[in-house]
Amino acid sequence: MAVVSVVAPGIQTTVQDLAGRPGLWDVGVPPSGAADELTFALVNAAVGNPDSAAGLECVVTGPVLTCDEDRLICVGGAARTPTVDNLPFRPGLVVRWPAGSVLDVGPLDGPGMRGYVAIQGGLDLPRVLGSRSTFVLGAFGGHDGRPLAAGDQLPLGRQENLLTPLPVELPAMSGSWQVRVIPGPHGAPEHLTAEGVDAFFANEWIVDHRSDRTGVRLIGPNPGWARTDGGEAGLHPSNVHDSAYPVGGIMLSGDTPVIVGKDGPSLGGFVVPAVVIEADRWMLGQLRAGDSVRLVPVTPGTAAEAIRARRRWLTDLRQEPAAAPAAISAPDRPKVLHHGEPAGTAPAYTIRCAGERHVLVEAGPAELDLTVRVWIHLLAQALRNEPPAGITEIVEGVRSLLVAVDSARLALTELAERLAFLAAGLGDPETVVLPAREVVLPIAFDHPAAHEAMRRYATSVRPDAPWCPDNVEFIRRVNDLDTRDEVFEIVEAATYLVVGLGDVYLGAPVAVPVDPRHRLVTTKYNPARTWTPQNAVGIGGIYLCVYGMEGPGGYQLVGRTVPVWRLSPDDAHPWLLRQFDLIRFAPVSAEQLAHERAEIAAGRADLKTAPATFSISDVRRIEQEAPVDIATLRARRRAAFEAERARWGA
Repeated sequence: MAVVSVVAPGIQTTVQDLAGRPGLWDVGVPPSGAADELTFALVNAAVGNPDSAAGLECVVTGPVLTCDEDRLICVGGAARTPTVDNLPFRPGLVVRWPAGSVLDVGPLDGPGMRGYVAIQGGLDLPRVLGSRSTFVLGAFGGHDGRPLAAGDQLPLGRQENLLTPLPVELPAMSGSWQVRVIPGPHGAPEHLTAEGVDAFFANEWIVDHRSDRTGVRLIGPNPGWARTDGGEAGLHPSNVHDSAYPVGGIMLSGDTPVIVGKDGPSLGGFVVPAVVIEADRWMLGQLRAGDSVRLVPVTPGTAAEAIRARRRWLTDLRQEPAAAPAAISAPDRPKVLHHGEPAGTAPAYTIRCAGERHVLVEAGPAELDLTVRVWIHLLAQALRNEPPAGITEIVEGVRSLLVAVDSARLALTELAERLAFLAAGLGDPETVVLPAREVVLPIAFDHPAAHEAMRRYATSVRPDAPWCPDNVEFIRRVNDLDTRDEVFEIVEAATYLVVGLGDVYLGAPVAVPVDPRHRLVTTKYNPARTWTPQNAVGIGGIYLCVYGMEGPGGYQLVGRTVPVWRLSPDDAHPWLLRQFDLIRFAPVSAEQLAHERAEIAAGRADLKTAPATFSISDVRRIEQEAPVDIATLRARRRAAFEAERARWGA
């Protein structure tokens, strides 16, 4: 078998393919795949490879490679000075790479951020969860789940039955970008003012240096909020009850816009005022720190024609690239696709487009109502049982459902009609009994790794944040508790209902106490942390999350627990928790937790579970037993919440 040998890896070179691993967004597995999907598709097609072939993506400095067999290659993206045995060749041109010669991709100095290398036959690495793409944060896919290192050897695929090679015209790069977006699903007047929406699209944003494959951060003025806070979802007006993001969705993480990338989080609690259109998503892979970006609002019709023209071009690269269709400025959100009226115990709901590839169903008022959460689950299950052709993802949120489609196969209007039909036939969420499990997780409160995350944030991000230097002290203060230990006592006493998976990646649960008396109220970091230890336990709004892996995050940290994700050849479902699991925490020392973490990670132990059920009647019983206590605690915590916000403004 022919192999490529890595002489020098460059700064961060990874194996990627075009499609990535769609279909797992509902458990927090990002699609990954080439960040600049257009350039990747072009160089791959140039050497005659099928769409499924894997190649290389690199940043800052490209790799130096040799091959033990003659192959054709094509290089593109921000790589502009590649050489073979010191002889330069033009990006986009298909060239022969003789056996034993040295390919040097060279520096990626801009414009653009990422370079791509396609090799005839593609890289024949194992597929993990359906794709060869590398997800570095999750440590799987590609070559051992990591960037390439000197000495690595990458097997190549066969050359038989490939298409005829041909040179390609690569997209132009710039330090100044116009990225077309569809406004919404969130916007005025609920989240932003009309003036705030106009300013959001009128501003010239600057790409922050803290951007990567998880997301592109933009620097600019604070959004024009239409409200003072997010209520139970959190102290900041950007906070919403956890809802799924589309790739290309622009979430407002506090006051900072972040465009969700190919390795981004699937579920989170932030407002999304716009979504990058499918035809322009490739630009997100080429945005470089310091570049300027204008977000150009367009209609769904403009977006649909743009991607149709793109597909026509990619089917026959001998034709000229399609010119961009005239953009119709449309700063207002597209009209609601469907509005459902409340009926019995079923909530009112809306169906909106979230870009041109997703619809977002939002049900009930903007507050936690577990009846609404059960209704959303019933709707998701009905859609899974009878899915129209073209659906690619179904992701449940707390009071929302995000459904993704292949826009070439299914129109959003057809999907909205189908969802409305299914909604009309759902059972009564008040009476349904859902299968569940009781899960006991060990927790080390005040874990050193959680405090390391707090320390790093205070040192490098925002030392004056009210939750610095101690998140637990902040939770105590904002909930009007007397001691830090009371925070831990409430977490230990609570039974948490899992109402979402994939909140900050890889099967990470977002959960809420079944008993309202155990619902501590806090807020998410603004801006978010850039580092969180794997399996940290945090609280944001009234929700608790267990982080599935290292990465960014915004919940206030209280401790650490065992893995909730374990990927091995024997695990068909590496996510260890399920929707509507009932979680209890058992305190242990940091030393005992280290032992239990190692045992579960190695597959020598599993989570402690027992069969159970969940129904809304369980919640109603608690509400009927202690109505005065619940009302008193809510009022007390709301007053402390307001006092904390007043201190921020002082």
